Amino acid sequence: MMLTEENNDPLGSYAPDFELPGIDDQVHHLSRYLKTYRVVGVIFMCNHCPYVRLYLERLKQIQAQFQDQGFTLIGINANDANQFPEDSFENMKTFAAEMGLNFPYVWDSTQDVAACFAAQTTPEVFLLDKKGILRYWGAIDDHPQDPEAVQAHYLRDAIASLLKGETVTHPSTQPMGCSVKWRK
Repeated sequence: MMLTEENNDPLGSYAPDFELPGIDDQVHHLSRYLKTYRVVGVIFMCNHCPYVRLYLERLKQIQAQFQDQGFTLIGINANDANQFPEDSFENMKTFAAEMGLNFPYVWDSTQDVAACFAAQTTPEVFLLDKKGILRYWGAIDDHPQDPEAVQAHYLRDAIASLLKGETVTHPSTQPMGCSVKWRK
């Protein structure tokens, strides 16, 4: 199922379920996360993107801030490792260890999950409620280069709203980053 619908507005749509291998050598199922967590953030990312690297500390802080309230991030790397060997599964393990990731990091080697989500950018966030319905899509915040200059904490605010049972005030923003590296 494609996340985007005929009206090209994915908000309010059910996210496609997935089963992907993680750097922990376990298979990760979105449906299992939805049974455990009240809010799940699916973030398309990779090892080499400078925007992902700029956001890593903020993503780890977001995970730490909300994990005890029923939230988790799931990082998905869908880049073609043939074109970008630094994004291979083995390099994902090294990257996660070096960067101290505190959330699951999984590999979409077929790129099917990224295609179903209609992901285009790294990093790009899809925030789901407990039912698996997309409630926020887009950027992490409004200033990738400088955490001190951030004026709008899109992802943090959306997570906080969902955890309180409220509607997300700004349900979509334009993600900033590199393109997903599709197979040719």
